[in-house]
Amino acid sequence: MHKNDILKSVMNSALKAAMPTDKFKTLPKKPKGKLLVIGAGKAAASMAKEFEESYNGPIEGIVITRYGHATKTKFIEVVEASHPEPDKIGLLASKKLFSLAKKADINDHVVFLISGGASSLLTLPADGIKFEEKQRINKELLISGAPIDQMNIVRRALSKIKGGRLAEAIYPAKLTTYMISDIPGDDPSYIGSGPTIQASGSNNDAFKILNDYKIDISENLKEIIIKNQLPKILNSPTYMLANPMMALKSAYNEAEKLGFKPVIISDSLEGEAKLEGKKMAELAIKIKKEKKFENIPLKQPILLLSGGETTVTVKGNGKGGRNTEFILSMAIHLKEVNGITALSIDTDGIDGVEDNAGAFISDVTLRKAKSQNLIPQKFLDNNDSYSFFQKIDDLIFTNPTLTNVNDFRAVLIEP
Repeated sequence: MHKNDILKSVMNSALKAAMPTDKFKTLPKKPKGKLLVIGAGKAAASMAKEFEESYNGPIEGIVITRYGHATKTKFIEVVEASHPEPDKIGLLASKKLFSLAKKADINDHVVFLISGGASSLLTLPADGIKFEEKQRINKELLISGAPIDQMNIVRRALSKIKGGRLAEAIYPAKLTTYMISDIPGDDPSYIGSGPTIQASGSNNDAFKILNDYKIDISENLKEIIIKNQLPKILNSPTYMLANPMMALKSAYNEAEKLGFKPVIISDSLEGEAKLEGKKMAELAIKIKKEKKFENIPLKQPILLLSGGETTVTVKGNGKGGRNTEFILSMAIHLKEVNGITALSIDTDGIDGVEDNAGAFISDVTLRKAKSQNLIPQKFLDNNDSYSFFQKIDDLIFTNPTLTNVNDFRAVLIEP
């Protein structure tokens, strides 16, 4: 088996563990009234389909997912909308979802399905905030390099639905939340900005983040944010169906079967993608040079596994996402050291806004580039990592996976 096929086998094991399939072990009892299913995120459609197949009783509802991430359901309406920049279709679907939630009464039970991507897809500005203004702030946050948890603090400050406000609208109906986490640490209040979870902190936290990343807002918007304070809500049952560590543990088991010595470095690696790629290259070179990783001797291939979500501060005008940027930076700093191969993907199957999941590198990556007179550093400086890997035919394509537990990276170091 070729090295990239071996790594893809480990990757596929991680992706399978991230799916909602057979994960609805605890289900709500049939209510006196309606069982209403609502939700948002890149896994919303696959979660809705799996819930339909798991629950025995009448269901109705609506979920919102990213374009290309829908799947066929029997009873629950699936709406596709824009991610990572929200659009009018997402706005209209969010209004419909919120309206259904508000109409639920004391005899009804609302099931909320949430996964990564919900912050953009579940877009309903607070009263007085123009949708176009929210779009602008979201776009500036996306290119600022702000980590996901900070972006979500700003998003919830601008929202009528996030930060526990959806749970407030659902009351007095019963509520159960099922989650697939894409957040470092799996804090439920940060998954999709926590529409049904009690938020911590206050909207004032958003002002510092906007200031740190030099994103301007009007005095009128500041006043609206101050008034749009986070509600106090009742606790309700929550269930975690999948998270980054579950995916990494599945990859770990697959790697052992293949004869590797797997090591999970972190399920929450964060930071600027190109800097983290450099650090990963330096770690791999150190392991190669010292012939060990901590107390593990390099007698059999060591496989470093990590999850989390890096960020990209966009300064160029190229194409690419954080995973191709990470892995291109890693290739540059590895130079042509033999016996190190790696891949980095977004587990939703879409790295940034392109059609690839990520990319693969090996000790021939720079040689392939040189044969075509490509200068890798120029591509990295222009945030054009997609074009680089497209030219050397090392992009990874999975199509939309219908789930999302953030990034997955595997680095193989051979003796």
